[in-house]
Amino acid sequence: MDISGIRTNYNDRTNLFLEDEIEVKEPFHLFEKWFSIVRNNPTVIEPNAMCLSTATKNGIPSARFVLCKGYSKEGFRFFTHYTSRKGRELEENPNCALTFYWAFCNRSVRIEGPVEKLPFSAADEYFQSRPYQSQIGALCSNQSHPIESRDILAHKEHELKSLYGEGGVPRPPQWGGYIVRPHTIEFWQGQTDRIHDRIRFRKGVPADGVFTHEGADGWVYERLAP
Repeated sequence: MDISGIRTNYNDRTNLFLEDEIEVKEPFHLFEKWFSIVRNNPTVIEPNAMCLSTATKNGIPSARFVLCKGYSKEGFRFFTHYTSRKGRELEENPNCALTFYWAFCNRSVRIEGPVEKLPFSAADEYFQSRPYQSQIGALCSNQSHPIESRDILAHKEHELKSLYGEGGVPRPPQWGGYIVRPHTIEFWQGQTDRIHDRIRFRKGVPADGVFTHEGADGWVYERLAP
């Protein structure tokens, strides 16, 4: 099927993304500004949904959507099973990429950096804040591993609910959190003429004052060709 004719209008020249509009020349302040716009838009169902891309030690990639459960200048946090495919790949190769995409405003943020496991105390705190059904779901799932049928999950769910009431579900020992500590964050804003706006922040890179400019908190920034 030929789908080459599918085309969507984005922004136009009246809504450019320019360096002068970045009040603080470091990426976390800008991310908070963009994210605040998205999370306050009622048409966006999960503003914190992000595509997590991992790779094996041999460089074989895989990607899936997860939910960001917190961010700060330290990095971006998410939770999952350590024994899942993503968990196993992060164990082999502790580097990943995150991508946020918000269609209503034609904006995307790409994040790259190494990953570290969060302390179990952080995993315990977040797990206890989850809804009861989500806690049971995490406990009954050996994520990413083959199972015989959906009935297996239903039986396990029923069994666990008979063992644990609300407020008493233990965190699975193989379930925990990660923090991605970025060295690169790119902000993208789509333009209808496909001359998109791309501004990239990098850490630990010298600024040449022509293409790459000195930012704040050890970051440099540069505009990329679309």
